[in-house]
Amino acid sequence: MHRRVTSPRAVRSVWSRVGLLAALACLGWVPFMGRTLSPDEGGMLIVGGQWAPGSSLYGDYWVDRPPVLVALFALADGAGGAWALRTMGVLAVLASVALAGLVGRLAVPSSRSAPLLTAGAAAALVATPLFGGGAVNGELLGLPFLLAGIAAVLRSRMATSWRGGFGWALLAGVAGACGAMVKQNLVDVFVLLAALVVLQWRPRRGESTVGSRTLAGSVVGALAAVGVAVSLAALRGTDPGPLWEAVVSFRGEAAAKIVSAATETTTRRLLGMIGALLASGAPFLIAALILATRRPVREAGDSPGPGDLRWPALAVLSWELLAAYVSGSYWLHYLTALVPGVVLVAAAAAQRRPRRTRLLTTAYAVTAISTAIAIAFVAVRPMERPEEPVISYLQDKVRPGDTGMVAFGAANILQASGLRSPYPDLWSLPVRVRDPRLERLAGVLAGPERPTWLVVAGRSLDTWGIDASAAQGHVDQHYELVGSPGRFTVYHRKDHTP
Repeated sequence: MHRRVTSPRAVRSVWSRVGLLAALACLGWVPFMGRTLSPDEGGMLIVGGQWAPGSSLYGDYWVDRPPVLVALFALADGAGGAWALRTMGVLAVLASVALAGLVGRLAVPSSRSAPLLTAGAAAALVATPLFGGGAVNGELLGLPFLLAGIAAVLRSRMATSWRGGFGWALLAGVAGACGAMVKQNLVDVFVLLAALVVLQWRPRRGESTVGSRTLAGSVVGALAAVGVAVSLAALRGTDPGPLWEAVVSFRGEAAAKIVSAATETTTRRLLGMIGALLASGAPFLIAALILATRRPVREAGDSPGPGDLRWPALAVLSWELLAAYVSGSYWLHYLTALVPGVVLVAAAAAQRRPRRTRLLTTAYAVTAISTAIAIAFVAVRPMERPEEPVISYLQDKVRPGDTGMVAFGAANILQASGLRSPYPDLWSLPVRVRDPRLERLAGVLAGPERPTWLVVAGRSLDTWGIDASAAQGHVDQHYELVGSPGRFTVYHRKDHTP
């Protein structure tokens, strides 16, 4: 049975528990605060830190990500770099759990347990290393925007006046657009809106219960947010045309490249992601929550809710699973994008009086225990980054004014060593799509601005999807091998004294 929240004391009690869940989720990040940055973290800090008019899309570098993500990393770089970035990640965790609690509160305004169901699901999943917890990425930074947008959609539907409903929908559109401008596939707010329109259409009246105010407000808010972001990006030298090519057109080309060159590594990574999902307990939790939604919606009482969320929640979760699968890369942090869908399913379950309360309790316990075990494991046996040996090697030898390049990816090596790259692509996939014959790289290696240090994963530039014949000769001509720390080979310019 649901206990109603009717007094200020009861409300404070509920939110103090939500706050405790958020604090526990943040504690899960403590073992990672001082760890070596991941390649994505290091690369995005480099891009964000120098974002100004330059020779490429974002300053002197090119990355297939929207401007809000780059702006967040620019903020972290300006605030202190690695520690500031990890602190931003902790704040994102804190905000996500709190906003998940708000979604539960809006779904069932009179229930004391609803915010705990939604916040508890979010807390367990954003803290677990099995979902990539411990590293700051687009999925994590976009999560507060998505949950804020979902909460605003629900609040808009509950508003009693057209003006109030439009205002909340405006906020939903802004938050939803910001989520998509952190990472392109984070369009959960708009999937929710589309599901509400389609699933709650009234054929006899030819209209949807979502209402014109919610649709109009969300569209206006989204367009306004995109317009502002694109304009501000243009002021920093990122033009709208090349930006569109990077965040939209490039993704189709990249997907085709990944599919055409699918390797055993891709299959292994997919199986690893599925294994992490199963080990997290999330599928068990989702199944228990879905079973709970089979009952009719509980009575609203004195506080009307936003309507039945069962099918809209399943639509959002289905989109998130599809997006994770079609990505083709299958990194663990892609699973973080499932959190809004799970939170919505939990909200839909909270709208019922589920008979299987023991099953739900067990599912939440299994998920929480899995998260605790995963955090304890990585705290005791930290996963060493393969880039650490070469980072230590370079930090002892790099001199002021030196430049560097990593072929291909692992930009955290450059960030930790304080090296600037004269080649605009810091990630491997853009190289494979935009410069597969390495003609542009050959021009850099043959010119006067060739990097002082060249770091190669392996012994040569050859890798899948790349024809290295145009550039390898310049490596042999202008560089000498000076070290082989870990998995990497380090070359130094012959015309510079080591």
